[in-house]
Amino acid sequence: MGESVISKHQKDGVIDIVRRVAADEILPRFRALQQVDVATKSGFDDLVTEADLAAEKAMTQAFIELLPGVKVIGEEAVADRPEVLDQIDQDGLVVIIDPIDGTWNYANGLSTFGVLVAVVFKGQTIFGLQYDPVNDDWIEASVGEGCFYVRADRSPLRIRLDERVMDSRLVGMFSPFQFQDLAVRQGVAMLQAGYARVLSLRCCCHEYRTLSQGGVDFYLSPKPRVWDHAAGILCYQEAGGVVQMLDGREYRPTIREGVIVAARSVSVLNRVRDDFLTVLDA
Repeated sequence: MGESVISKHQKDGVIDIVRRVAADEILPRFRALQQVDVATKSGFDDLVTEADLAAEKAMTQAFIELLPGVKVIGEEAVADRPEVLDQIDQDGLVVIIDPIDGTWNYANGLSTFGVLVAVVFKGQTIFGLQYDPVNDDWIEASVGEGCFYVRADRSPLRIRLDERVMDSRLVGMFSPFQFQDLAVRQGVAMLQAGYARVLSLRCCCHEYRTLSQGGVDFYLSPKPRVWDHAAGILCYQEAGGVVQMLDGREYRPTIREGVIVAARSVSVLNRVRDDFLTVLDA
């Protein structure tokens, strides 16, 4: 279905646009931002920079030219007009952009940031891209066609997950600070001690890249913002990973509330779900 809606040529065009905009708008501003170039949105750690705005504007225009009739939804556009998200529910082609995922890292001079692009058709993600501007490499996936690690100077490398866990106690990615309720946050913090290790990169792009490449056993997020998750979830599923909402629903880009759980196998997902339901249902 994905190929009939968006051609390989157009997918390559999406990647070319992202690489060009990153080179023109994102990398030149990295570690060169002034205080006036950074603003807060919902809180002290929710930032937007001049680079986010410039990159989203440039990508939006380029995607409209590449894909006639497409609707483009950018993270920063949603911040200004939340109703823009309603376009995901339509039957047409929608491109969802996170121009700089990991903006806090970017604004503080840390190299763990990326660009996320998801192409959605009839409420299903059909193409996902996770691009690293610093290293100029990416993970991409098309529905039903597998997940690939790509560098411009090499042949694509197919990614296939192994169901073997990193450690019997599990290695995961989540942050207690993403949970708003204090009692829940404390309970989630206590869960950390029972796992072999728990990480948080403050960047969904690199968290899903790490997941897809088998670096951790599971991932959990109580903030299912589509620009953060749609591209990475498709890549992870195409690599062999399992993704559901904590309440058992299938993940879809149209979901706006709930807790996402991703794991390298059904058994790991069920184990993590049981752990977190104990805390969240308390």
